[in-house]
Amino acid sequence: MPFSRFKTHLPTPEEALKGRPEPGFSVPERHTVLGNPLLGPYPDGLETADFGLGCFWGAERKFWQTEGVWTTLVGYQGGHTPNPTYEEVCSGHTGHTEAVRVVYDPAVVPYTSLLKLFWESHDPTQGFRQGNDVGTQYRSALYTHSPAQQQAAEASRDAYRAVLHRSGYADITTEILPADATRPFYPAEAYHQQYLDKNPAGYCGIGGTGVSCPVGIAPLEG
Repeated sequence: MPFSRFKTHLPTPEEALKGRPEPGFSVPERHTVLGNPLLGPYPDGLETADFGLGCFWGAERKFWQTEGVWTTLVGYQGGHTPNPTYEEVCSGHTGHTEAVRVVYDPAVVPYTSLLKLFWESHDPTQGFRQGNDVGTQYRSALYTHSPAQQQAAEASRDAYRAVLHRSGYADITTEILPADATRPFYPAEAYHQQYLDKNPAGYCGIGGTGVSCPVGIAPLEG
């Protein structure tokens, strides 16, 4: 099967690459900007949220610059291939999207504020692309870690959809699904972690619609 076929077509589990039982690379211990562990352990009281909004280099920087965010790391989520590599994800044969895992203090930055940043930092109406970046790995996605996050994510989508429609945009294509055992987060290679801190002039394909997202559109309970 030619790789190009999967730029705009998600593979089925049967079509996806088989992957490997263990990661083929190691992940750095600490965040180069925030100084905190990437993979934990995380302090009590912090929460985790996963976001896909295009190329994860620029997306990660958006979140690590946010007050109340304790650590961030980039990876692959929402696909079928266990422990994929960057090259495999870019082929379209794994079904993953590029994602940012955000560990944050909800007493400082509530999940709804992270959702606002997510929506305003990309165009969630473009399907399998962000700007000039084309492929299933650039699709918009929210993977939630609790029923409260799921409820808030869906409510924010509905609120932002109405605003975007009034501004002439098409419907939101963002997938909103639980970050459960069927959608594990696989950390990306070391050189991708905090890429724009290591390469300040590096590529950043992140850009929003310019349409403001309503804030506080859903309570986050329990």
